[in-house]
Amino acid sequence: MRQSSTLSPQRRPADIARLAGSPLDVLVVGGGVTGAGAALDAASRGLSVGLVEAQDWAAGTSSRSSKLVHGGLRYLQMLDFRLVREALRERSLLLQHLAPHLVRPVPVLYPLRRPFLERPYVGAGVALYDLLGLSMGNGRGLPLHRHLSKRGALSSAPGLDPRALSGAVLYYDAQVDDARYVVELVRTAVSYGTVALSRAEVVGFRRDNDRVVGVTFRDAETGGTHDVQARVTVLATGAWTEETEALAGVERAVRIRPSKGAHILVKRDKLAVTTGLILRTDRSVLFVLPWGEHWLIGTTDTDWSYGKARPLATVADVDYLLSELNKVVVRPLGRGDVEAVFAGLRPLVAGSGVVRGPGEGQGGSDGRAATTKVSREHAVSQPAPGLVVVSGGKYTTYRVMAADAVDAAVAEARFQVPASGTAHVPLLGAGAFREMWGERHRLADDHSISVEQAEHLLYRYGGLAREVIGPVASRPALSEPVPGAALYLKAEVEYAVTHEGALHLEDVLVRRTRIAMETPRGGMASAAAVASIMAALLGWDEARQAAEVADYSRQAQLVGQSASTAHDDSEAARLAQAVPSLLPLP
Repeated sequence: MRQSSTLSPQRRPADIARLAGSPLDVLVVGGGVTGAGAALDAASRGLSVGLVEAQDWAAGTSSRSSKLVHGGLRYLQMLDFRLVREALRERSLLLQHLAPHLVRPVPVLYPLRRPFLERPYVGAGVALYDLLGLSMGNGRGLPLHRHLSKRGALSSAPGLDPRALSGAVLYYDAQVDDARYVVELVRTAVSYGTVALSRAEVVGFRRDNDRVVGVTFRDAETGGTHDVQARVTVLATGAWTEETEALAGVERAVRIRPSKGAHILVKRDKLAVTTGLILRTDRSVLFVLPWGEHWLIGTTDTDWSYGKARPLATVADVDYLLSELNKVVVRPLGRGDVEAVFAGLRPLVAGSGVVRGPGEGQGGSDGRAATTKVSREHAVSQPAPGLVVVSGGKYTTYRVMAADAVDAAVAEARFQVPASGTAHVPLLGAGAFREMWGERHRLADDHSISVEQAEHLLYRYGGLAREVIGPVASRPALSEPVPGAALYLKAEVEYAVTHEGALHLEDVLVRRTRIAMETPRGGMASAAAVASIMAALLGWDEARQAAEVADYSRQAQLVGQSASTAHDDSEAARLAQAVPSLLPLP
């Protein structure tokens, strides 16, 4: 029987008590897409499951990706057909069944420079991409690719410099709001009985001789510590895998090599293009993707060896992205056109066993291969009895990674449960999305909002949109837009707190909404109003409300300062060290 998925402030104490109560079958540590996926996988098999996250849901890599759900077209160049086929299968599931409200098709233009050399090569690759997609038993849900002449390409993308292309190939991939997807994934797991708690940092592992039998976590909201017992603990901590393995006192099975991916956003009117773009660069590829009223441009792919909590984009990152784009456009863009920046860390699996020292491998000066050559495949290891570690991988294939991790946990504890069934478990909001999309004009009329706002709601909440906007009937003020962010309604801020577990201003501005990346100055024009709505729901006094705004302002200023003044990662890291990452405990 499905349970309530509401993550409210009132529920939190009860969830802490449940975690500290009877032993769980599986405890998942890490609230990114893989950890949330593992929790849903285990719970949907009938196991008792806990999920703890040190920060907010998706606060790490899973909210800072390129927002793509894709098969990895460039992995075809590596002849990694299995990985591409697996990713295309997952893309099809996400688009058609699991989350059609959150995952949408996006056309992508691949400009060709040398028609006689590139067109057969690129065309064959994209045709194989389509063929692999069509080989999925449940269909692919996307149009097939098309070859375009130079005139046809410029008709779709008049902002491209005619000298920079001789034609193009138009193909389709998919796009996702990565942070919102994780929130819905967590809530779906909760509806299957998972006890999920954010702001719960694991500070120790409990053992019975050599067996891991649970963890001790610290509640960041109160400072209290609590013990959790579990037959199997699954670590899904992404870029923090090595740190959590060290805390558990186990030998690392794989080496995680964090790679920084920086992105910038510019207004749509800065670039006269009607589709997304993929551009070849000397280092990798550059994506230019539509994102609401902006273009999302990324990404970089460079080693990051500093603090993992806040990787920051630098002047060099911004200049690199702009320079690569400016090679192919009529109207060059400058730093003044950049409205927002963000960066995340890819948790690449760099190898297994003993880590090589300088000179023992091939590639960079430290003996490592360039990060763009490292496989995005994942690894599942069992470094101690009662402990499973899943690492690496990519967002698109999170469900496969989660199933593999739970399979290892099932084998470890000899649970008698069915195989993974998450290919048939839609996320909350998926079921009624298409029906409600057809009634979006009525949704707008019923709640006195614009059709554009209604569409925005449906693309973010799907069939839950009426639940989000329902309180407007008794409190019409909730239908008003958030100051500084016209498409977001005040009802969404309230819903983020009452149903989605938001505890801090940052949780709402950065992840429950995307106001931080879609409005100037990191959403500061909305901060005070959002904090005021949250204060009434979370019991903040005026001092706490002011502290939330001040803390968020420091974080937003840090991001902007790094992108405009820090010329390399070491300078960015020094800036980050000078700014506290969290409010002090109450």
